[in-house]
Amino acid sequence: MAEFDLLSALQAGGTPAPGHTAATAGPGEHPPCSRKGCRTPAAWALLWNNPRLHTPERRKTWLACEEHRVWLADYLSTRGFLREVTPFRFPPQEG
Repeated sequence: MAEFDLLSALQAGGTPAPGHTAATAGPGEHPPCSRKGCRTPAAWALLWNNPRLHTPERRKTWLACEEHRVWLADYLSTRGFLREVTPFRFPPQEG
């Protein structure tokens, strides 16, 4: 299963990129979208890696609501980081 990265990232120049601040979902709460300021429950998992920093098999995850899925995917794709977009299921299914 992919590792969930719900913390903020920074773009070049120090501009906040999509992602969460310290306010993340608590135990049993549906995780929200990773777009800064969005608290809508996540519906999509965007799996990505930075090939300059991560091994090819490593996957980091941003979560997206319906409204922000395309925006977040474009953000990652432009940088060559996006690997896969899949439906997000909460709670995660075992097995």
